[in-house]
Amino acid sequence: MNEKWQHRFVEPNGIRMHYVEEGQDFPALLLHGFPELWYSWRYQIPALASAGFHAIAPDLRGYGETDKPEGIECYDIHHLVGDLVGLLDVLGLERLVSEWRF
Repeated sequence: MNEKWQHRFVEPNGIRMHYVEEGQDFPALLLHGFPELWYSWRYQIPALASAGFHAIAPDLRGYGETDKPEGIECYDIHHLVGDLVGLLDVLGLERLVSEWRF
């Protein structure tokens, strides 16, 4: 694993969320698809960081080291979006670039 990756946890929207970050400057939010996790972005994270971005790759609700609440109702769009809005709030981010893969 890359030593520059910072593994962190925050608690937005009532769950414990894991994310990895590297770099500084302009934030880039990297969202994994199904059934993946932050590690899907392992090659892009250092490249983005070296290009001047602050790469942030969370494990979404139910994946990796992020909490896995029971009940299908815990995975509706409102919860999923709420988790990301909460993450951005905790990190104090108002503007960013985002990428998503599925």
